[in-house]
Amino acid sequence: MDDLLDAFLHYEAVERGLAENTIASYRHDLLLYLSFIDELDISSLQQTNRMHIQAFLVELHHQGKASATLSRCVASIRAFYNFLLQERIVDHDPAIYVHSPKIARKLPHVLTMDEVSSLLVMPDPSTEMGLRDKAMFEVLYATGIRVSELISLNVSDVNLSASFLRCLGKGSKERIIPLGRFARQAVVAYTQAARYSLLQDKEDKALFVNHLGKRLTRQGFWKIIKKYAKMAGIKQDITPHTLRHSFATHLLENGADLRAVQEMLGHADISTTQIYTHVTTTRLKDVYDKSHPRA
Repeated sequence: MDDLLDAFLHYEAVERGLAENTIASYRHDLLLYLSFIDELDISSLQQTNRMHIQAFLVELHHQGKASATLSRCVASIRAFYNFLLQERIVDHDPAIYVHSPKIARKLPHVLTMDEVSSLLVMPDPSTEMGLRDKAMFEVLYATGIRVSELISLNVSDVNLSASFLRCLGKGSKERIIPLGRFARQAVVAYTQAARYSLLQDKEDKALFVNHLGKRLTRQGFWKIIKKYAKMAGIKQDITPHTLRHSFATHLLENGADLRAVQEMLGHADISTTQIYTHVTTTRLKDVYDKSHPRA
């Protein structure tokens, strides 16, 4: 079974070009599933059926796993059996009638425009790290790219003369996004006065690097934005995607077209983008309730 899992992960990574995070999720979920199957003394995946998968999900539920985790596990198992069918290793798909648990869709937390402004002025432009942090925050808020996409940027991905950047999103899909004036100025300041001296390997193509001179990690960015949020006096919990959510919400609040926002965010399905319309509606209702004399 381990060999089949390795073959599946190789296929998804090499043939389909799925992102590293997706491959890591597949590996984590399927290792749990295969371990569960092994404990049932099932020697072949050909012997598995729908009841085995449902028993696995029940076990995860008893362990306190969230609905989102269970839903992701179902998706991983389905992808695995699709591969096994394609390779004719099994002759049936036991996952076909297994339903994913419903996930309560939470509205993303966003910052107000004033909070974003407070955050953006926190980095100290007289220091190399301050220039880097300012540039990162400005790029995130200007483009709405994911943090994983931000830290994957190379210098060649940013066209400063034309004010746009190119990024590879989920499934290695490329998209071109406009870069605002303030973000462009911040990147110019960082690349001219800080990046080169921060680099450990002067040939490194990474745009944003850490204090060791290597490409910044997602965990490193999370610590950075947490620090500045505290400095800015922002009370709500900050996540690596907070500026992405704020970017989308503020665009829609100011009349941007939903399809254009979908394209910039890199959402395959517009229903994913529509969650931000619910955020703007909720925020408008809050303003109404606080301001209208007969609310």
